[in-house]
Amino acid sequence: MKFLRSTHLIVGCSDKQDAMRVMEVLPRRFGKFGLTVHPEKTRLVPFNRRGIEDQKPDGECATFDFLGFTHYWGRSLKGYWVVKRKTISKRLSSKIQGIGKWCRDNRHLPIRDQHKTLCVKLRGHYQYYGINGNARCLSAFRHAVTQLWMKWLNRRSRKGKRNWDSFNDFLKHFPLPLPKIMHSNI
Repeated sequence: MKFLRSTHLIVGCSDKQDAMRVMEVLPRRFGKFGLTVHPEKTRLVPFNRRGIEDQKPDGECATFDFLGFTHYWGRSLKGYWVVKRKTISKRLSSKIQGIGKWCRDNRHLPIRDQHKTLCVKLRGHYQYYGINGNARCLSAFRHAVTQLWMKWLNRRSRKGKRNWDSFNDFLKHFPLPLPKIMHSNI
């Protein structure tokens, strides 16, 4: 019986020659322990804090996606160069579309049940994606969920539709959880 096990790994090197050497040696080193490196998933990504030297033609610095986050260089509040992370934009939009589908399919449920489920979905999203530097994506997700909930609640009946003022009053009784940073980058 053969067991397959996948491990995700990022190796950071400050010099291109060091990175090339690691790419040569790593498969042999893993082979000593009966492990292999997937040739299609292993790659060398130019990623430096200066950004100017390795800029793409459109002016963007090198980034890479890993475990649901886009990693990029940026300045901290104190002015130091740090690796920053934000939710992958494709994943964020697919999550928003999923919430929209759920709201559409379950708009007939009692409001308390809808509120309870949406709160669970938001908290779960915050628990995974709630890291330092990702507050803007968390807020955008909450805002989109709020808009979608209002849209589908307004389509429950043929009565008058709620405007934002009345929906904000409604949210005082059924508040959605605010974005919360759950994990530190350190």
